[in-house]
Formats: sequence, C-alpha cells, structure tokens
Amino acid sequence: MGSFFKMFFSSLLAFVVLVLVLFFILAGVVAGLTSSKKSESGSKAVLVLDLSQPFHEQKQDNPLADLGTDDQYDVPGLYDVIRLLDHAKNDSSVKGIYIKCGSNNNGFATSEEIRNALLNFKKSGKFIFAYGDVIPQKAYYVANVADKIYCNPQGGVDWKGFSIEEMFLKEALNKLEIEPQIFYAGKFKSATEPLREEKMTDANRIQLTELLNEFYQSLVTTTAEERNIDTATLQKCVQEHLIKFASDALQYKLVDGLKYDDQLKDEIKEKLKIDKYDMINFVAIGKYENAVSYKKTGSNRIALIYAEGDIVDGKGDNGQIGGNTFRGYIRRARLDKDIKAIVLRINSGGGSSMASENMWREITIARKEKPVIISFGDVAASGGYYMSCNGDSIFAEPNTITGSIGVFSILPNMQKFFKNKLGITFDEVKTAPDANELSVSKPLTDMQKRYFQNEVDSIYHTFKSRVADGRKKDIEYVDSIAQGRVWLGERGLQLGLVDRLGGLQDAVDCAARMAKVSDYRLSEYPEPKGFLDLLLSHYRKSVSIKAIKEELGDDGYNTYMSLKKVKQMVGKTQARLPFDFTIN
Repeated sequence: MGSFFKMFFSSLLAFVVLVLVLFFILAGVVAGLTSSKKSESGSKAVLVLDLSQPFHEQKQDNPLADLGTDDQYDVPGLYDVIRLLDHAKNDSSVKGIYIKCGSNNNGFATSEEIRNALLNFKKSGKFIFAYGDVIPQKAYYVANVADKIYCNPQGGVDWKGFSIEEMFLKEALNKLEIEPQIFYAGKFKSATEPLREEKMTDANRIQLTELLNEFYQSLVTTTAEERNIDTATLQKCVQEHLIKFASDALQYKLVDGLKYDDQLKDEIKEKLKIDKYDMINFVAIGKYENAVSYKKTGSNRIALIYAEGDIVDGKGDNGQIGGNTFRGYIRRARLDKDIKAIVLRINSGGGSSMASENMWREITIARKEKPVIISFGDVAASGGYYMSCNGDSIFAEPNTITGSIGVFSILPNMQKFFKNKLGITFDEVKTAPDANELSVSKPLTDMQKRYFQNEVDSIYHTFKSRVADGRKKDIEYVDSIAQGRVWLGERGLQLGLVDRLGGLQDAVDCAARMAKVSDYRLSEYPEPKGFLDLLLSHYRKSVSIKAIKEELGDDGYNTYMSLKKVKQMVGKTQARLPFDFTIN
C-alpha cells in the first residue's frame, strides 16, 4: 500500500509539473501573439486613405493583425486618422496621400473632420491625389481637396443632389392585423412615422428638406472653393443633370483628367521620381498607425470617452452605449484625481430615455469637480443630446445631425394577428388589472393608453427641462426648437444647442485649456480588449452575420436589424432618431 501511494503522489506531482510547464509555454505563446509587431512606413511613402473603409469613433481591432501577417492591420478610429494625418504632414518619409474615393461609407460629419485634416496636411506642400472609377457625391466632398482628381474614362462623377427615401409599414401592419399603439411627444418626432403613416408628414418633410438642402449647399460651396468653379454652374449641372459621363465631369472641371488606375500610378511614380518599374511604397492608414508614435504624452491625464451606437439599458453589447457601463466610465474619470478633465465623444441617434437620464446625471455630477467637454460626431441627437446637454461646452461639426428633442413609446397589439393569421389565442390569470399591461397579445385599455401618453409627456417635459438648465434657456424657447426636430450643427450653433463648431481635437484642446494643463496624455475608454476575447467575439459576430445574410440576403439582413431594434423598444420610452436615416 505504501508503494502505491508513493507511485500515486509521484505521478500526481509529475502531472502538476507538466500542467504548469504547458501553462507557461501557452502564456508565452499568447504573449508573443498579443505583442504588437511594429511596422515600418519606409521611404518615399504614399499614405493611402480608403474612404470605403468606415472609420468608427474608436479603433476597430483586427485579431489577425496580432498574428504578424503583413497585410492585416487594425482599422484606426476617426480621431486616430486625424492625428495620423497631422503627424504625416511633418513626416519626411511621407511624400503624399492617395485618396481612394470610389465610395464613402462614412457620415457627413466624419467626412468633414477627415476633409479638414486633409486641408491641414495640404499646408505641408505634399501632394494629394484622389481616384475612383465612379466617384459618389459624399466621396467627392472629401476628394475635392485633392491637388488632382481623376476618374476612370468609362466611369464618372455622381452629381445629382441628395435624397432620402423612407419605407412606410402602416398598410402592411393593417393587412397583418397588427395595431402599433404608438405614443409620442413632438410634432417633428418622425421615428414612429413608418408605423403610423403611409407617407411623410408635412412636418417631417419640412425638416428633411431643410437638412438635405444644407448638405447640398455644403457640397456645392466647398467644391466651388477648391475647384474654382462658379456655384451657379455647379447647381446648373445638378438641376439639368449635365454630368452623365466621365467626359462631362472633365468638361465641367469636376476632375482633372480621365485615367485608368495604372496611368495614375505612373504619374505618382513621376512625382516620386522613381523608375517606372519600381513599386510605389503605398502605406495603408492602418499600417502607418502601427509604424509611428503620434499620440500626445505628458504627466497629466484627460479622459476621452467614446460613446457610439444605440443607447440601451444595462451593460450593452459591442457597438452600443450601455447606460450602466458608460455611467461607470464617467464616474471612474470623475473619481480619478490624476484625470484633470473629461471629453465625451458622442455618435448616437439615441435610445433608452432612462439610460440617457442616468448618464446625464453622472455628467452633471462630474462637471462640478472637473471640466466636461462634449464633442458630437455624425449624430448626437435625441438620447445622444439628452445625455450631453449639461456639459461645460459642446462642439459639433457643421454637418452633425443633432437636436431631435422628443420621445415616444411603442407597444404593438398583435391579438388579431395571432388569432386570425396563426390560430393562436391567449388566456391569463392576474392579481391586479394592470399586472400584464405590457403584453402584446391584447389591446391596451383606454386608461392604460392615457397612462402611456402621460408617461411620454412627462419624460418629454423632463428632457426639455434638462436642456433648458444645461443650455441656460427658457423652457418655452427650448420647446419651440424641440418637438423632435433635427438640426445640423451650424443651425444648432445659432439656436444655442451647441457652443462651438469644431472636431474632436478642438474639444480636447478646450478641455486642456479649462483644466489649465499643457502636458497631458489621453486615457481612452472603453479600453481595448485582450487578444483572446477579441478573437472570440470577432469570430462569433462574423459567423452570426454571415449566417443571417446567407439566409436573408443584404436587404433581409437590414430588415432583420430594424425588427431587432423594434423589439428593444417595445414597452420602453425612447428618445431616438428614425429607424433608418440613409441619405443617397
């Protein structure tokens, strides 16, 4: 028996040692994978800015980038791109920028920030070339800063003005015998229109028309300035649809020439003074981000919190602003004595009114102890405006969509749909008349409807009060510019909804001035994920999206995501923009 235990414990010890050895080996491998492999930009570099790449507020980590592959890089966040372009201006290894402008998957305010950064880069005297087979208007808005713009001889420039097309579901719901049961405050609050109308209301048509006209005027004005073309000529080209082919774009000076991709590259080689058989050192913006040190350093700290996506209760998922999570970020920055100021970057069309209220409260507390500066991205409206209206100073781009001070609530009655279309009926027991008022299997009573509308009206009044207090305005004035109406940043400045026009760097500079610090570094939230968490979440997300798209197609996937949003809204008072806000 003694020899048995001796052999048993010896084997157990050997097993434990083996496990520990394997653990440390695995830890070493993971550490090696997660340690960033520094790239090199090389000499005579041409920085590539691909506008088809959507630049989110915060860097989008690519798990394959950590595996050391040469063609996989993280996608920098918008603020990273702005800082990288500023760094490249004084980087002797960078000789110019090549803008790929065949499409632009970024919003108007994001495009504005990138465009301003390119104008700043242009002061260096280095070249900027832009090229696309067919150049859409939103891409041209950025590309028009280039020294030379080229398009494919068989391509062209899209120059026809902007439009918004909305889909209305009222008749479909009627045929399905689904009653939306909608409660809202604000005559311009158009988020529920697709469910309760067959076409745009007059109020919504007014605000969207004004919005599009302002986008259009921005495109025409900047193009006239950069291309030295009379605005009347540009407007005539739109109204009479004179730009149909690539030759038309050349005739009206929207482009500098008609070239194929290889011809453009030959011109770049001449600019770089390299042999025609040499390879151009094109450097993707993600590779350049990994090759240079561009972030400010200093002894003091400023917190930069990126809030992007739908506002939801609880922790929230990736791409959402979870009320509890972001309230925690603001609180942590407030309680950290080493953090001298807080900058909150918002890119959100809103969502849960309760989560917006809770984050508003945390910002209100924080600004009593240190400066809180707000920076608006593409959209900072509804709940996105609610949470931020009490900041010390609010910055927005001229093309930022903001305002939309209004709320709504939806609780569909699907009783007839279940019974007449599916043959499903429901029964219940309860201890009080309203114990099951949020059920979609029956209609609301008149008293319950009054309760829902009273709740919406009460939250709307609170929303307006928060704005009035934060912006130092009378509540009657706030009501006159509220009503759920959306405004662009430039109008928002005139109305007092924002304080200054400018990008995120302007907001950070303001925070530093208010905190009276010149040497500082940024502490950015949310913090980057670990390698394994990143890899697993990336895999799960890509697999689920791929599976849904394979079954439903792209249009079906978009419809699925809209229905998913509707499900999140059922029975909860919302402060958000319409479901889809696509400008063509």
